[in-house]
Amino acid sequence: MTKKTIMLCATLFVFFAATAFALCKSSNDKSMKQSDVQRTEKILFVNGSPNRDGNTATLAKELLEGKEYETIALTDYRINFYGQTLDGDQFDEVYKKMKEADVVVMGSPVYWHNICASMRTLLERFYGPIEPGSFKGKKLFFLYQGEAPTKMMIDDGEYTMSRFAGMYGFSYEGMATNKSEAKALRSKL
Repeated sequence: MTKKTIMLCATLFVFFAATAFALCKSSNDKSMKQSDVQRTEKILFVNGSPNRDGNTATLAKELLEGKEYETIALTDYRINFYGQTLDGDQFDEVYKKMKEADVVVMGSPVYWHNICASMRTLLERFYGPIEPGSFKGKKLFFLYQGEAPTKMMIDDGEYTMSRFAGMYGFSYEGMATNKSEAKALRSKL
């Protein structure tokens, strides 16, 4: 091999190596840019109130101000009581929507000194068919309001929801019972 051929081969090698390096770097830069784009968190508001636009929904609007979110009203779903096996049960539909969300906001008015029946029924239906820890990595917020609830009513409601969150792996982010608390809780979204 002549000196000229060796120089040509070395030049070509350097050219192809530099081209390959540039292509790899460009490819990596594109994939990094795509992975750096943050996916919008999917937020689901589960409204236990029979009043779609009532005080519970108002607290959700305050908490979720500036965020896109889906609302499901439990009054639109037939969720059988724990232990019932009646036709038409829609628990699985609600569960699926909750499972698809990154953030779940549970909202309940205070009825008969505690969480409303539609919300309680939903919570009770988890027991048994849903594996503990199934919502690991997801956040749960609780909105709980009423005309004049006592401290005991508020404490009992929060205890129930925080235990539910802990059992199923949610990160329990807290409870709001009025607009100012909802606004303060917004920072955890």
